[in-house]
Amino acid sequence: MNAEISTLLLTLVPLLLAVGAFAGVLAGLLGVGGGIVVVPALYHIFGYLDVADAVRMHLAVGTSLATIIPTSIRSVRAHQSRGSFDGTLFKTWMPGIVVGVLIGTWLAALAEFSTLTLVFAVVASCVAIYMALGNPSWQVASQLPSPLRCQPIAAIIGCISAMMGIGGGTMSVPVLNLFGVPIHRSVGTSAGFGLIIAIPGTLGFIVGGWGQPALPAFSIGYVNWLGLALIVPATVLAVPLGAKLAHSLSVVGLRRAFAVFLGLTALRMFADIFGG
Repeated sequence: MNAEISTLLLTLVPLLLAVGAFAGVLAGLLGVGGGIVVVPALYHIFGYLDVADAVRMHLAVGTSLATIIPTSIRSVRAHQSRGSFDGTLFKTWMPGIVVGVLIGTWLAALAEFSTLTLVFAVVASCVAIYMALGNPSWQVASQLPSPLRCQPIAAIIGCISAMMGIGGGTMSVPVLNLFGVPIHRSVGTSAGFGLIIAIPGTLGFIVGGWGQPALPAFSIGYVNWLGLALIVPATVLAVPLGAKLAHSLSVVGLRRAFAVFLGLTALRMFADIFGG
């Protein structure tokens, strides 16, 4: 093993384990998907390691999507056992989400660093505002639109989620809540959305980044397999701790603290884009 790879391992291994644990604790505490934490964390880690801007955000997004596959499978099974996974709703929204993911993955492969980073920064800012000020009781309707009218909404969620490297719950849970779907059914069904976003999205980012010369070691396309191997186990182990802490800490305070974290991350990304 050469010195460059040894140094990379010594730096990446503890950082990636910490990212996975942080994502797992937040998922257990707040019910947010790991991608909304993993992407900005990897973005900064790859920047610290001087990974080229041309591939840095793409690599963070692609690796995040890969980590969502096993965690979504585990989450869906857990929600099915509790009766909070709505199979009918899942099947209704699946076509639109899949189409959106294909479009989003294609757009991401074409996008430059600044464009992809801007998409994440803008949506992260919106999520931060919602986490800080939003109320789960807000509704725009008492029921979902017809299956046909749901497809554009599902496609938008799939497209943006694929471009951001998130599982869909960050966007779909608030949207479903706004249409009167109970929170537990929204969260449980969104776990399934994460799987159909992550599988084609991961494959698309592998193909889109195939042969890129600027990628760091352990990468195949825009997916870093060392990151995948370390983040997933740490996340899975940390989720129960977050769920336990949720019963003893102020969820409102935590949502606002997470909103600050996301807001600062978005500001840093805006600064990187616009040269601040």
